[in-house]
Amino acid sequence: MILKVLAAETDLSPATNVNNATVVRLYNGHSAALVITRADSGSSIIGSFTLKNGETVYVEKDPTDLLSAASNGGSVKAAKVAYNIS
Repeated sequence: MILKVLAAETDLSPATNVNNATVVRLYNGHSAALVITRADSGSSIIGSFTLKNGETVYVEKDPTDLLSAASNGGSVKAAKVAYNIS
């Protein structure tokens, strides 16, 4: 897998658009599963999913969409990345 990082890593505390990213790498460093929510720039919820502890996923979103964690957002690391071709 090739990963092209486009900005410094941050976390989801508070909700963030992750440097206006369209693709975000998320890692849950918390000891429990956490619910991740995607909302538009007006904070209207688009959808959510559960991110297991220790899991890494890639999320596609619009640049102004916000990502947040229902709790322990500081444990969810987020990085703006380029599309991954593997």
